[in-house]
Amino acid sequence: MIYPSYQQLINHINNVNKEMGLPEVLSRYSLVQAVAKRARALVDKDLPMIEHTEGKKELSVAIDEMMNEKIGIYTADPVTVTEEVPFDDMAVVDLSVDYDEEE
Repeated sequence: MIYPSYQQLINHINNVNKEMGLPEVLSRYSLVQAVAKRARALVDKDLPMIEHTEGKKELSVAIDEMMNEKIGIYTADPVTVTEEVPFDDMAVVDLSVDYDEEE
């Protein structure tokens, strides 16, 4: 089992954000995106913000940094859902098309 779990990490981030007066993070995507960006920076030779990272993968280091409050997630403006969009009105993306080959 992976530690911390998604739920533990998002709860921790939201507790920190609440203390700082920042909006709550509601999206799992936001968490994944933030950790992935930090892990990519570590791969690109950015220095870790925590100690004892020897032998750890960059993704694990990024998660540890978030748990140790070295990095965080916040949105500039809280997003509120005003109306639901019916499925028929949503954009459909054809994932079978390779757009690079068409250009």
